[in-house]
Amino acid sequence: MTVGNVIKKYRKNKGMTQEEMAARLGVTAPAVNKWEKGNTLPDVALLAPIARLLGITTDELLSFKDELTDEEINQYLSNIQKDLESKDFHDVFLSVKEKIEEYPNCERLIWQAAVILDAERMAAELPDSDRYDDAICGWYERCLRSEDERIRGQAADSLFHTFIRKEDYEKAAQYLDHFSLENPERKRKEALVNSKTGKRAEAYRAYEELIFSGYQHIQLTLNDLRILYMEDNDHEMARKLVEVSSSAAAAFEMGRYNEVCWGLDVAVREKDVAWTARLIREILDSVGTIGDFARSRLYQHMTLKPVDPDFSTSLKRELLTSLEDETFHYMQGNEEWEKLKSGE
Repeated sequence: MTVGNVIKKYRKNKGMTQEEMAARLGVTAPAVNKWEKGNTLPDVALLAPIARLLGITTDELLSFKDELTDEEINQYLSNIQKDLESKDFHDVFLSVKEKIEEYPNCERLIWQAAVILDAERMAAELPDSDRYDDAICGWYERCLRSEDERIRGQAADSLFHTFIRKEDYEKAAQYLDHFSLENPERKRKEALVNSKTGKRAEAYRAYEELIFSGYQHIQLTLNDLRILYMEDNDHEMARKLVEVSSSAAAAFEMGRYNEVCWGLDVAVREKDVAWTARLIREILDSVGTIGDFARSRLYQHMTLKPVDPDFSTSLKRELLTSLEDETFHYMQGNEEWEKLKSGE
């Protein structure tokens, strides 16, 4: 990566325009433009100010080496693992530090080498483990500026857990901003911080909300997968997924209705008379339990609105009406089906 490319990358990361950067350095905007295009190089006297402005080291700024290939990175990381088995940790650390200084813009190398060294110093329970904090956390911090969202997220995760281990929960919480509000990992990490800082009720509620939303996601995924198997006429797997959905509802204490409501589409597709009748009977008999999850102790810290009894009555009425649909033409004449339709 050329000096110009480095300047352009980190200028954009800082949200600066070429004009803003030029003004702060006391140069013209066309000069910055020429640097970034590789037409000219900054004056030597400007290297340190540019690095400070961009929040990088002069080593990073002056890295003229090409990026390592994925194959080269993988091989080097493998070598680190082997060296840690036979060499002193500090010697391996110094070797890695030298490599990173050689390739200061190779973000994947920096992040994964930091992870390997971080894990090793914890596993080996080094008595002087803290002496490596600044370097390893500095590497993670550098990766937070990556244009690769995956590397940014994983670096933030590593920093979060580093400060959780050090019981610096305020510092750990600062890295939550690197996770989107929609990311369940952010909520789980917030819950962990709350549990460590005396906010027990908030932690319980957040964990329960994650369980509840996780169940919904699981069932949506199982449903989509079941439909896919049905489209490919794999009835065995479709039935298997019905069993999994039912077991999940039971495990997450969602109530009897949510345990038995799965599989009707499979039974209809297979025109399985006995199974269809049994499912409809079980569904009708359990309509009143549709909101039983609100009484589960699994979700005792959540505010779940009870299901209105009128809704259950209306749902049962709609289900009985649907028994007349053409969808169930294959059930006509079945004695159990006629009983169901008559409300027996």
